[in-house]
Amino acid sequence: MKFRLTKEEKNWILYDVGNSAFVLLISTIMPIYFNYLSEKAGLSQVDYLAYWGYAASITTLIVAVLGPVLGTLADTKGYKKPIFTAALCIGALGCISLGFARQWFLFLVIYVIGKVGYSASLIFYDSMLPDVTCEERLDQVSSQGFAWGYIGSCLPFVACLGIVLGAEKLGITMETGMSISFAIVAVWWVVMTLPLLKSYHQIHYVEKQKRAISASFHRLGTTFKNVKKDKKIFLFLLAFFFYIDGVYTIIDMATAYGSALGLDSTGLLLALLATQVVAFPCAILFGRLAQRFRTEQLITGCIIAYLGIAVYAMFLRTQAQFWVLAILVGMFQGGIQALSRSYYTRIIPAEQSGEYFGILDICGKGASLLGTTLVSAVSQLTGDVNAGVGSIAVLFLFGILFFRIAVKTEK
Repeated sequence: MKFRLTKEEKNWILYDVGNSAFVLLISTIMPIYFNYLSEKAGLSQVDYLAYWGYAASITTLIVAVLGPVLGTLADTKGYKKPIFTAALCIGALGCISLGFARQWFLFLVIYVIGKVGYSASLIFYDSMLPDVTCEERLDQVSSQGFAWGYIGSCLPFVACLGIVLGAEKLGITMETGMSISFAIVAVWWVVMTLPLLKSYHQIHYVEKQKRAISASFHRLGTTFKNVKKDKKIFLFLLAFFFYIDGVYTIIDMATAYGSALGLDSTGLLLALLATQVVAFPCAILFGRLAQRFRTEQLITGCIIAYLGIAVYAMFLRTQAQFWVLAILVGMFQGGIQALSRSYYTRIIPAEQSGEYFGILDICGKGASLLGTTLVSAVSQLTGDVNAGVGSIAVLFLFGILFFRIAVKTEK
C-alpha cells in the first residue's frame, strides 16, 4: 500500500523545507563569503577555518545551555508553539542581518545569533513529531522530512547562487548579492513555516503550573536523573553525542574545508548542491528500508559509512575528490539524521518530548561543539587542514562502540 502523508504531517515537513534553505546557505555560500571578508582583513586560511569552527562551537554551547530549559518549558500546555515561533523569528532576523555585516568579526557575531535561533527552533520542531503522527509512521515521516528538506532547499539556493555568481553581470557588488541572498532565504524559511504555525496542536503536554519557569527547572532535574537510570536512553545519548557531532561537523565545515584547500568556489557550491539532490531519494529509501530492517541496523551502517568518509577526507586534494566526498555524504546524511530522530522519539515519553529533545540537542543536534573544535584545534596545531578533518574519524569510532552497547542493553 502506498504511503500517504496526512495534512498535519505535510505541514510539519514543510518546516524542514524552510529551515533547510538556511542550513544549505550556512554550509555553502556563507563560508565562502566569510572567507572573502577574512581575506580583506588579512586573516590566513588556517585562521579562517579555525574562527569559523570556533563560531560554530560557541553556537552549540549556547544552545546546549538554553535548549533543555526551553524544551522543558515548551512541554507545558500551550507553550510549545509560541516558543518555537520566537526561535524562528530570531533565526530569520539573524539571517537577514548577516547581509548588512561588512566586517568579519561582526559577521560571526550575527551568525552565532541567527544559528542559535535556528538550532533552538529544531528542538521544538523535532519534539512536535509525536504530536503530528503515530508511532508506526515515525521512521517514514521523519525520513520524508529530511528528504523534502534537502530537495526543497535547492530552490532558493539556486536563486542565491545565480545572484552571487552573476553579481557582476547583474550590475551589483558581491556584498549586495549576498544581502539579497540572505533576505531570500529568510523569507523562504518563514513562508514555509506558516502552514505548521496555523495547523499545529500540542497533543502531548504537561499541565500548566503557577510557576511555569521554576517548575520547568524542577522537571528538568528529575529528567536528568531518570536519563541516568534508563540505560537505553543514556547510552543512546552518549553514542549520539559522538557520531552526530561528526556528521554535523562535516556539514558545517565542508565548504570551509574545500576553500582552505584552495579549491574552486563555484565547483564546491555545485558539489554540495549535488549532495542535496542525492540526499533526497536516499533519505526516502532509508525510511522504506526501516520497514524491512531494524532501525538499529540501519543507524549502525550509516555510522560505519561516515567513518569511511572521514578517513577518505584525510587524503582529499582535488576538486574531483571533493565531488566524491559530497556524493557519499548525500547518500547517508538523511538516513542517519532521520532514523536517529525517529528512534529517539520511540524511546522517550511523548509528553516530555521537548525537554528530552533539549537534552538531545546538547549532544550535537543544532551544531557540533566537539567536532568543530577538534577540527579547528588540530588544523592550527599541525598546520594541516586534512589532518584536522580526518580527526573526526575518532568521533565515529566512539559512536559505533556506544551505540552497539546501547542496542545490546535494549535487548
